[in-house]
Amino acid sequence: MKPEFFPVNRALTIIGGKWRPQVYCALEKGPKRFSELERAIPEVNRKVLTDQLRELGSLGMIKRTEYSGKTLHVEYELTKKAYTLQPTMKQLCSWGKNAD
Repeated sequence: MKPEFFPVNRALTIIGGKWRPQVYCALEKGPKRFSELERAIPEVNRKVLTDQLRELGSLGMIKRTEYSGKTLHVEYELTKKAYTLQPTMKQLCSWGKNAD
C-alpha cells in the first residue's frame, strides 16, 4: 500500500497545516462571516484564509452559504463531517498545552 493511502495521511491532509485547526476552532460554536473569521484568526491574511476555506469546502468540512438581500453576504460553517472531528481537535489542543 502506498503511504498516501494510509488513513493517518488522509486525516493529516484534512486537519493539517497552520491555519486549518484555527478555522475549525473559530467555527466550532456556529456559522461566521468572512470578516468574523478574520477577526478570530488575526494572523492569517485574506488570501490564505480564502484558500483554506475553499480547500476545506472541497474536502466536505466547511459549508459556504450565500444570502442575498439588500446586500449579499456569505457565512461559513462546519459540516456534520467536520463536527465528528471536534473531539479529536480538542484532544490535540489539550495535548499541545502539555507537550513541553
